[in-house]
Amino acid sequence: MALTRTAGAVTPAPAGARERGRRPARRRERTALLPTAILLLGAVYCLLPVVWVLTASTKDNAQLFNTFTFEPNGSLWSNVRSLSAYAGGVYWHWMANTALYAGGGALLSTVVSALTGFALAKYRFRGRSLLFNLLLAGVMVPPVVLALPQYLLMSKVGLVGSYWSVLLLSVLSPYGIYLARIYSMSAVPDEVIQAARVDGCPERKLITRIAVPMMVPGLVTVFLFQFVAVWNNFLLPFIMLSDENKFPLTVGLYTLLNRGSTAPALYSLVVTGSLLSIVPLVILFLVLQRYWRTDLAAGSVK
Repeated sequence: MALTRTAGAVTPAPAGARERGRRPARRRERTALLPTAILLLGAVYCLLPVVWVLTASTKDNAQLFNTFTFEPNGSLWSNVRSLSAYAGGVYWHWMANTALYAGGGALLSTVVSALTGFALAKYRFRGRSLLFNLLLAGVMVPPVVLALPQYLLMSKVGLVGSYWSVLLLSVLSPYGIYLARIYSMSAVPDEVIQAARVDGCPERKLITRIAVPMMVPGLVTVFLFQFVAVWNNFLLPFIMLSDENKFPLTVGLYTLLNRGSTAPALYSLVVTGSLLSIVPLVILFLVLQRYWRTDLAAGSVK
C-alpha cells in the first residue's frame, strides 16, 4: 500500500495515484520487449545454421538427402573416420595449413598493429594524421578489390603458390592498427610514459615492458579478429594457391564440394569437415576470453 505524509500523519495514497505510478513501469516493460525480441530473432538466425551443421554431421549420406530434420543420428564418428581416411588424411593437412596461416598471420599482425598503433597514438611526427586517415580508408576497401593487385605483386616476387603468398598478405590489418591505436590511447597513460622517460627507460623497453603489458586485452582482441578473418578467408588462398597440399580448410572443403557433384558421398564429409573446422575457433575463444579485462592500468597513475 502506497502512503502519503500529511500534517505529520501517514495516510494511504489515493488509488488513482497508485494506478498512475504503475502505468509508466508497465509502459517501460512493454518497450523493453521489442529489442529483446529482435535480439532473440537475431540469435536464432545466427545459430540455426550451426545447429543444422551439428545435426547433419551425425547423419549418413542417405539420411542427409532424404530427410530434413534437426534430429541427430549416430553416424558422427563414422563420418569423422571416413573424412580422416579420405585421400590419405588430406583434411588434417588442410587443418594444419589453416592453423599455420591463421596463427602465424594473426601473431605477426598483432605485433605490427601494436607497434604501429602505439606510434600513432603516442608519438608526434609529420604526416601522422594523413597516415592514420589512409589506414582508415584501407578499412573501407573490400578484399575482393585488392585480390588482383595482391596476386600481381606476389607474382612479381615469385611467391605465388607458396605458403608466403598467403601468410605475408595476412600481416597488415588496417582494422587491427585502428583498434591498437584506440586502445593504446586509453590504456597507456601519458603520465606513465613520461615517468619512464624521466627514469631513463629506453624507448624499446618502454614499448615492450610498459606499453605492451597494458595493451594486452586490446591486443588479444586484435589477435582474435585477425585469426578468425584468416581462418575463414577463402578468396586469397583460392587465388594464390594451386597445390592441394597447401590448401587451407576453406579451399579444401570447396574442392570436396565440387567433387560431390560426381560423388554424392562426399557431401557428408563436407558437412562433417565444416563442423570440425569450427571447433578450434570455439576453443580459442574460451581460452583467450580471460584476457579481456578492463581498467588493467587504472591504478598505475596513482
